Amino acid sequence: MPRTGAMKRELSFILAVIPIISLIIAAALSIFYWKAGMHIPLIIGVIAASVVSIVCGWTWEEVQNMLVNGVARALPAIFILLVIGIIVGTWIGSGVIPTMIYYGLNIISPAMFVPIVALVTGIVSITLGSSFTSIATIGIAFMVIGEGLGFPPGLVAGAIISGAYFGDKLSPLSDTTNIAPAMAETDLFSHIKHMLWDTLPAFLLSIFLYWIVGARFLTSYIIDADSIHLIKQGLHDVFTIHPLLLLMPLLTIILMLLKTPAIPALMGVGLLGAVLAVLVQGTSVSSVVQMMQSGFSIESGIEAVDSLLNHGGLTSMLGTIGLLVIATALGGILEETGSFEVLTRKMMAKVQTTGSLISSTIFSTFVIAFASGAQFLAIILPARTFVNKYKSMNIDTKNLSRCVEAAGTVGINLVPWSVPVVFAAGILGVGFNEFIPYTFFAFLVPLINILFGYTGWTITKKKYQPSTAMQKGVISQ
Repeated sequence: MPRTGAMKRELSFILAVIPIISLIIAAALSIFYWKAGMHIPLIIGVIAASVVSIVCGWTWEEVQNMLVNGVARALPAIFILLVIGIIVGTWIGSGVIPTMIYYGLNIISPAMFVPIVALVTGIVSITLGSSFTSIATIGIAFMVIGEGLGFPPGLVAGAIISGAYFGDKLSPLSDTTNIAPAMAETDLFSHIKHMLWDTLPAFLLSIFLYWIVGARFLTSYIIDADSIHLIKQGLHDVFTIHPLLLLMPLLTIILMLLKTPAIPALMGVGLLGAVLAVLVQGTSVSSVVQMMQSGFSIESGIEAVDSLLNHGGLTSMLGTIGLLVIATALGGILEETGSFEVLTRKMMAKVQTTGSLISSTIFSTFVIAFASGAQFLAIILPARTFVNKYKSMNIDTKNLSRCVEAAGTVGINLVPWSVPVVFAAGILGVGFNEFIPYTFFAFLVPLINILFGYTGWTITKKKYQPSTAMQKGVISQ
């Protein structure tokens, strides 16, 4: 990692690991003792990383630039989160999400409900290219339906998240799916095709597990037809329910398939939701503006409906955005000081086999996921670090892009303080400790990749030119 000035020295392993250890300890204390969320632990990590950097010779001005550079990478994601807040508020207020819930309660069979949740959310996520958008729209609808059918919220949320990241991982419209091959120096469609080997088996097995677990809960929970009728009646009393409102999700899918830029497309459907709230539901303009700012609010007298529909608005995203800003600021320091490179150097020196290379990639990606909680960093830093190692061992770098997606896009949903987990917990109204155990897809995808590494299944070889493979001093072992 290039450095300016003459007084800087390379971080030792002990110094490089201090920020990560500080973050993990603070996170554990916050989750199990302080009950204070993840913002303070991440700030503690930033402080530790800043102190280490200054001890090693960087000036505060340089550290500050690292913070700024890290946050700058998150700006597109921040704008998308703000727009999603608007969409959630206006889609509820316009009756789009209530209509999805109403008809869903009519057609979904309790026996297959949980597998259907994962499958339908997966299809929506592939077409939208956004796990966050699918969780915040169809996900909310499924939570209310699941409540009516008597399923545990954590199980339903786990199925929603599994489906959302199955689709996000395979969609050519997804930002992470585009970033991974770019950082690993392979092409997008080779990357997607190669991911089918780990993604499809993991998702099919997840569907099977949801069927088994869902069936077990059917014997423990009584499906109360009166409760379902009560929810439907409550929705019908408050909203104008009409099948034409289902055209809104269809329009969103069409815009994404036409490759409309994400922010204008999402802003457009969010504003259209506001228009429909006025025209269809008879909401005043001032109420719609408040809904876009602070979210939808209602007192229907039905707790299940109120708790899951009182969501959305710009302000609902501020906590997640704050987390993203702090996490990417920390990542900026870790990247520009070379901390991650120091942490992985010893590991890479011991890599002799394909199995150890794949497992080291997965483990390193999880280290960044635990250290920063940010998907982009968990994909970018390991891909940059390992790309020449893959080339030196004549292993196609599409194996690398598949691994960083496995842990950085999907596996990060096992990190309680990560941006995806905090977002899902806030939108779905379920604690991370309730849904992480049921997010089967996030467990299976990394494990399948490690299995492939040690068995050699699906691992593609490729002969690289020595001049390419030896860049940055990486020597074939």
